[in-house]
Amino acid sequence: MLKSLKPFSPLRRSFALASPSPGKIVVLDFALLFIHHTNHHCNLIAKPHKMTNYASSLMSSFRRIPPSAIPATLDCILTSTTSPPPFLFSLLIDALPILLQEVTHGSEESLDDECCNYIASYVGALCHLLKKPGLNVEALRSFVWRVLIPLMRLTQNYYHEIVDKVMCCFVDVVIETNAWGVLEETIVPYLIKVIGLSMGLSENEEYIVHRWTEEDSRLMSFESFPLVTACNILASTLDASVKGKDASESESRSITNGCSLQQIFARNFVWDICNVTLQMLSHSPEHRSCAVTVFLPHLLKAFVSANAFEVSVRGRKFMLSRKNLFAKIWKCCKNLFEMGPCERRDAYTVLSLYISYFPKTVGYEENVTFDLRAEKEFWDEMKKGLVDKESIVRKQSLHILKNTATMSEGKQASIVVETISNGTDGLTKRERWANKEAKSLGLESLCNNSVDSDSRELKWGAFFLLYEMLEEYGTHLVEAAWNYQMNLLLHASHPSDNHLKAVDPMETLQDMFDWLAVLWVRGLCHDNPQVRCLIMQSVFGIEWKKHGNYAKFVPRDFVLGSFIQGLNDPVHHKEFGLKGVYSSKTIEGASTFLQQYTLCLSEGEQMRLLRDVASVVKNQSFGRPGLMSLAECVAAAADGVGKSEEDEASSSDTSYNDKAQLLDSFRFIIDTSKQHFNPNYRLKVCGKILDATISVMSSSDVPLETLLHFISSFPPDFLNYGGSLREKVQEWLRGYKKRASTSCTINAKLMKRLNEFPTSFINHNQSANDIVNYDDEDMEMWELKAKRWARTLFLILEEEHELDSLLQFIESHGSDICNKSGYQEWLPVKYMILILSVVQQLHEMKNTTLDTHAKRRVNGSVDHHHAGSMDASMIIKKFSKLFTFILKKLESYAKESCLVFWFKEGGDTNLPSSIKGRLGGLSQRRLSSSNTTAVLQAIMSVKTLASICSYCAQFEEESLNSSLNVLWELSWKIISCTTCDSEAKAEMYLAAFEALHHILKALVFMPSSSALGLLMRPYSLLAPEPQVKLHIDYFLQIYLDNINNLIEAGYLARARRAILIDWKWMCLESLLSIPKHALQRGVYNYIQNCDYFFSDGMVRRIFDDLVDSLENASEGSVLPMLRCARLVLDLFALGHKTSAVSSYHVIDVQMMWHLVRSSWLLHVSCNKRRVAPIAALLTCVLHDSVFGNMDMHEYDNAPGPLKWFVQKILEEGTRSPRTIRLAALHLTGLWLSHPTAIKYYMKELKLLTLYGSVAFDEDFEAEVTENQDARTEVSILSTSPDPELTEVFMNTELYARVSVAVMFNKLADLADTVASTESSHASLQSGKLFLLELLNSVVSDTDLAKELYKKYSATHRRKVRAWQMICILSRFVDQETVSQVMDYLHTALYRNNMPAVRQYLETFAIYVYLKFPSLVGEQLVPMVRKYDMRTQALSSYVFIAANVILHATKSRHLEELLPPIIPLLTSHHHSLRGFTQLLVYQVLSKLMPTLDSAVYETVSLEKRCFLELKSYLEDNSDCARLRVSMEVHLDAFDPKKSITPAGIFSNRVDDMEFECAHVSLLERVIDFLNDVRKDLRSSMAKDATQLKNEQIHLHDSDSFHQLPTQKSTHNDMFLDFQKKVTVSKHDMQDSHSTNDTYNSLLDVEKEDELVDQSVRARNVALEKLKAGRQQIILVASLLDRVPNLAGLARTCEVFKAATLVIDNTNVLHDKQFQLISVTAEKWVPIIEVPVSNVEGFLEKKKKEGFSILGLEQTANSVALDQFVFPTKTVLVLGREKEGIPVDLIHILDACIEIPQLGVVRSLNVHVSGAIALWEYTRQQRTSS
Repeated sequence: MLKSLKPFSPLRRSFALASPSPGKIVVLDFALLFIHHTNHHCNLIAKPHKMTNYASSLMSSFRRIPPSAIPATLDCILTSTTSPPPFLFSLLIDALPILLQEVTHGSEESLDDECCNYIASYVGALCHLLKKPGLNVEALRSFVWRVLIPLMRLTQNYYHEIVDKVMCCFVDVVIETNAWGVLEETIVPYLIKVIGLSMGLSENEEYIVHRWTEEDSRLMSFESFPLVTACNILASTLDASVKGKDASESESRSITNGCSLQQIFARNFVWDICNVTLQMLSHSPEHRSCAVTVFLPHLLKAFVSANAFEVSVRGRKFMLSRKNLFAKIWKCCKNLFEMGPCERRDAYTVLSLYISYFPKTVGYEENVTFDLRAEKEFWDEMKKGLVDKESIVRKQSLHILKNTATMSEGKQASIVVETISNGTDGLTKRERWANKEAKSLGLESLCNNSVDSDSRELKWGAFFLLYEMLEEYGTHLVEAAWNYQMNLLLHASHPSDNHLKAVDPMETLQDMFDWLAVLWVRGLCHDNPQVRCLIMQSVFGIEWKKHGNYAKFVPRDFVLGSFIQGLNDPVHHKEFGLKGVYSSKTIEGASTFLQQYTLCLSEGEQMRLLRDVASVVKNQSFGRPGLMSLAECVAAAADGVGKSEEDEASSSDTSYNDKAQLLDSFRFIIDTSKQHFNPNYRLKVCGKILDATISVMSSSDVPLETLLHFISSFPPDFLNYGGSLREKVQEWLRGYKKRASTSCTINAKLMKRLNEFPTSFINHNQSANDIVNYDDEDMEMWELKAKRWARTLFLILEEEHELDSLLQFIESHGSDICNKSGYQEWLPVKYMILILSVVQQLHEMKNTTLDTHAKRRVNGSVDHHHAGSMDASMIIKKFSKLFTFILKKLESYAKESCLVFWFKEGGDTNLPSSIKGRLGGLSQRRLSSSNTTAVLQAIMSVKTLASICSYCAQFEEESLNSSLNVLWELSWKIISCTTCDSEAKAEMYLAAFEALHHILKALVFMPSSSALGLLMRPYSLLAPEPQVKLHIDYFLQIYLDNINNLIEAGYLARARRAILIDWKWMCLESLLSIPKHALQRGVYNYIQNCDYFFSDGMVRRIFDDLVDSLENASEGSVLPMLRCARLVLDLFALGHKTSAVSSYHVIDVQMMWHLVRSSWLLHVSCNKRRVAPIAALLTCVLHDSVFGNMDMHEYDNAPGPLKWFVQKILEEGTRSPRTIRLAALHLTGLWLSHPTAIKYYMKELKLLTLYGSVAFDEDFEAEVTENQDARTEVSILSTSPDPELTEVFMNTELYARVSVAVMFNKLADLADTVASTESSHASLQSGKLFLLELLNSVVSDTDLAKELYKKYSATHRRKVRAWQMICILSRFVDQETVSQVMDYLHTALYRNNMPAVRQYLETFAIYVYLKFPSLVGEQLVPMVRKYDMRTQALSSYVFIAANVILHATKSRHLEELLPPIIPLLTSHHHSLRGFTQLLVYQVLSKLMPTLDSAVYETVSLEKRCFLELKSYLEDNSDCARLRVSMEVHLDAFDPKKSITPAGIFSNRVDDMEFECAHVSLLERVIDFLNDVRKDLRSSMAKDATQLKNEQIHLHDSDSFHQLPTQKSTHNDMFLDFQKKVTVSKHDMQDSHSTNDTYNSLLDVEKEDELVDQSVRARNVALEKLKAGRQQIILVASLLDRVPNLAGLARTCEVFKAATLVIDNTNVLHDKQFQLISVTAEKWVPIIEVPVSNVEGFLEKKKKEGFSILGLEQTANSVALDQFVFPTKTVLVLGREKEGIPVDLIHILDACIEIPQLGVVRSLNVHVSGAIALWEYTRQQRTSS
């Protein structure tokens, strides 16, 4: 090969000399190689069969030649050979298959670099040849169809770069050859067709220049391009045509009509791309993406140099201008805005593109540029975009707005203007700091009204700055600038009546508040809760009254949207609900704002606003504060209705329907409040809504149905007799708030409508021949309507005569109820429903009347509220007489209706289509429609008859015999149903048992004699004497046999069978209740020939049936079955005293085991823990009659059934607050009744004592308040011995231990009784046993005996609970146990404990010493004299001794205890010393009265000394100040009251202090000494201040050879520093202060000589160590995460920082801290400064010459690498998220920040601190 290249060496040399570049030499080598191949094959050109080899040789050469070498190579070949350019071009065109085969061979998913270069070289060669002479336009067309398009299709899936390279080469050919016509004929129409077909277009648009035709075979010969590739090719072509358009104007090329071919092509091409782009913008996301990202940038670029040009389309002239284009684009954008979020994002991108290409001409070149600012929709969309949830949309909107809103003629306004200083005199530090921040941001001049500048620019500048702050800046910057900018926007805007100017969207106040609303909306949804609070307060901070009618300009959408939603944010209501106050500052501000907002509207607008505000609750869920806010806002808006400040003459009438809708919204709010169960909260919500209702409408303004629905939404307790809102609702219904004449009219109208309701209610609109059918759902709806009507009727009644219409209605229709001809007009079943609703209200009226009379008798006073009302007793008697009159008719109707139960099967048996194939349900009886109607009619007739009999039996029993006989006969017929052979018949019997339930339920509420007499009647009075069964036993036997047979027959569907089982147990409950009530009331007269009610066998049968069925009970049967079990146990208990059961048999252990296990399985299977079933379970299993049997608690040395059950229920109670509270209530009552059983439950009592759960069971209070079953069952539980105290805690975590405490307090009272009984002895023994058990636990238990634990931790809480109970049990200490008790007590007193715990130890000890005086001299005096004892323990003994002196009789212990206390007045511990001074003065004041001067001289020396001491303590100002602050707490202490439940738990419920533990006296003294008396220490302490306490800890161990080790120094330094800064949390460390020299220094006030010696030693040591550590203090008190604190400790030790300041040094003992710090805490000085004292600490350091720096990003922050650290530096680190609070930033001398280059905006605080500490260290090392 090399030899063959020798002939070309001269050419190579000449080429190298001409162009000596190494790259050119390489190109020449390739050229020579290619020429060699060409010459070698020249003689083979005429041989076609050799062409393939020749083409392969050429293509092989291209693979090795880079694209940049192709032109030079081809030129060499053409120069040195005889081959013409057309020959090579043709040869290369034909060689394309070779390239395609080589490129596609191998990987089909990607092309490597070699293949890409291969393709580029190949295309480059063809394009270079196309530029040579001899190649015409046809060659270019051939290149397009045969090479370009196939290659584009090949490479489009791989790299866009290769496509761009290929297109670049091709466009260069077109430009150089001016072959624009070829583009118009080939690739342009083809690619436009590709795009058109992808959009589903079958033919060209009319105004497209480059049209395609279906007949063009070439256009149809290739498959379609992918859309993206086609768009990129067209965009590249467009860009090239536009670029060459101007250049072609000066060239002498073919001109057509004054324009070059390139210009014509470019204009036509731009026109077509514009039309295609507009179509694509309205198409699929893929097309829209291509239009936005590919076409639009090139189109907009094309219009930068030319505003408009003319285009000819098939002879028609069109003007294409920038203005027209963007007008069409804006139209597309408006359509996109109305679509989904993706489309909106694309629309914003389009607008951003337009703005970016024409930033200086938007809206100012008339007739040239489309003016966006003239479009109102544009500003509306910008407002929406600024508050969009997606950050990208918000950023795009802000960018667009900035480039449009702030444009002026010829220039763009600057957002930040020159700063003009304002006076800062009289400002606080915080305000001066905010002023400084504002100056740095350019804000202050914006707020200066004297600035002569364009207010429009200022307003927009303020707006943008505020918005960017919300998006980007920290909380402190928002706080600093917000008020400034808000004031600017308000003061710079003035009311204007001018029309909106096209160039100023902030011209009017309405516009201004529209933009303000944007800021408010964005702020109220900010991620930072502090910012949300600040924005909400800024809305309320505007003085709306001062600004007149400004409020009306606030957008309605903001008020109804973001404002109301913001009120639902809990962060605005931190004080809500505290101490029972359901309000907050935010709620008050919101109501004030909304009232002012309403006042600015016309009355019609006011009502619409009120309706819209109230309707918000229908579309949004509200929390407790949010719903209260809404109710307050509704009330405030309603209060403003009718007080409009608008001068409008328009009518203010609101339509009937509008007020109905408004009242319905009010009802919805009240209904929503039901999910927030606190009754006080609901009362306030209902009260506010009622106030709003009273303000805007009267009861006659709305339809009756809406009114009844509204009244029914109020909780019954609020509107019942004596209810909180009853009187107010009555006044509104009667119209008392209106004028007298109007009031009468309203009352009359409403009364008339209520009296007309019964007639309209019972009537039906069916024709005479139609059959009226109804089902259970219809019945339920009718009953609900009737109840609403009856409730409202009895609520509005004032006079008896107002019932005349109703009485007449009942009488007339009752007489005709059996007249079937009347059924064509009214339904008897509705009539009976109406009567039942009236009876229910009469029962309530009667019960309330009885309660009122009972209260009058007890109080001896007259209830003035009821004195002026109608006579309830007269009304009750009137109805009773009326009901007695219609009973005969009802009897006949009931007997006739009930015949359906016993009819043989026949008639219509087709089931309704709604229940075919279903199992059925309570409202879906599996009967035909006609049979369902007949059955419901029968049930309702029986229910009505039974209810009226039950009501009338309370007044006239004799007149009811006939009705009772009917009911009795029906009952016997129902229970005697024996045969059943079909599902329909079974359904009939099921309905019959439902009717039986109503009969028996009515009998329960009848007087016992009536009910019992009915049940004791024989089945047939005509039966022979031997066949008569006189007791209920026979009735029960038949009932159980037949109903069990029906259940087991299998004819009923499963769901319907479950309903029958429910009726079974409900009927049985009523049957068992009747004799029980009779026996309890002593009714035995009806037991004639029988000695008992039930046989022993029947009771056992019922018991066994219950036990077997409990496990599988349905939800509806749970309560009846448990009640039946309880009634059976009641009967067994009563059987012992009365004739309840034939023979008395005690419930044995095995029977109870069966009951307990079945009941527990039932309880566990229930998904919901309802109050009623839990209470019923407790009263059923833990029955009083069996609890006294000790075998039930322990049997054969194993837990008995009751013990097992109590363990289970309390174990579950630890997870269910309501369970353990109900169990505590019942168990404590039982234990109090049976104290002998307490010894079996020590573990359970301990669990109840230590139990605590922060869970608040809101459902509990609601269920007990609103659920009748829950109220009944809870009332049956054993009563608490002190309900006044325990009920207060019923729904709190304290209830369990409060109940136990009250029980033991009562047991102590019982044990103290003079008469010694078995009960009193058992009470004493149980109390002693539990006391010793608890004392052993607090001393020996691993958790309770801990000495090191955190405040408010679980251990702390358990200790408090245990010692509270021990105080209650102190009354059980007797001579037998006192020695053991005192051993436990002294052990506990000596140990470290929090003051909240220690106060109970002291209280317990005081009581014991007062009870056993002999122990004072034996134990207390020696303990007080142990002066080397721990300070904490010694303080306790001093307190105990002082109170023993004060409260002992006749000062018997004064001489024993006072002398050892006196020396402690000079204690070196300031807290102990001050504490002792306080107690000694208290003793001396009580026991040593002041003497006259004459007597003074005669007293002994010792007494005079004490008198002088008393005088000193009395006159000393410091002691007096301490004494005054503590006097209340000293006088309030009562040893006897302090050990009672009331003394421990009462008077602290509202505050809910920590475990009800008040602050101890010692804590108060320490707080006083630390907070008020900073100069309490002696002169030595003042001198020690100059030694810089925190630097004392810098000593290394080798520098203190005469002092203790550094570890000792570190621990004791906490005490020394902390006593100046915070409450002493480390008194426990005082016990370690035993070393000689250094510990004497830390004892603060010892001998002056020793102090001076220690000070000198410390000064010497300090001078030696100053050079050892750097003078930088790192303040990390704001941090709370253990890893960060541990990392900082390690960093401080590495760089030898002077001190690390943290919030709580207890973290040093955390295992995670120690793991990360790797013992750094042992070597670096760490001091404790709580967050609350950081400000004082920094001020102190500033006075000592330290520079206070903060590591924070502010507007004034200096970059860390540009800041020069002072030598004495305090560096403050901010919180992990919020940074440094505003309160501390104004103290800082400077802020530094770490420059950042990445996207993430912050570093971890530990990393930041380490970087800053290293920079400080680096600078100090450099300077030294």
